[in-house]
Amino acid sequence: MQKPEFNKRIFWDVNFDMIDYQKKSAFVIERVFERGDVEDIRQARRYYGDEVVVNSLTAAKWLRYDIYVFVKNLFDLKPEDFRCYTQRQLSQLPWSY
Repeated sequence: MQKPEFNKRIFWDVNFDMIDYQKKSAFVIERVFERGDVEDIRQARRYYGDEVVVNSLTAAKWLRYDIYVFVKNLFDLKPEDFRCYTQRQLSQLPWSY
């Protein structure tokens, strides 16, 4: 399958031409959902398939709250399905002064 065409701004801190889309699939999927636009997300879903995308995002240690809610609603998942949700519940927030 042909490599997806992501916007280079998503991967500003790595060498864009050296990304291995198969070995680093979790990294690519998380980065696309966090920093990409709608077309980038569509490209990731076409290239990897929804099963791989869901597995990568539910196993992520950290996702921004808005991305977590978006993915949860997009794939009709429960909060308990997400590693970042269950780990957040275990950690205490710092005191607010």
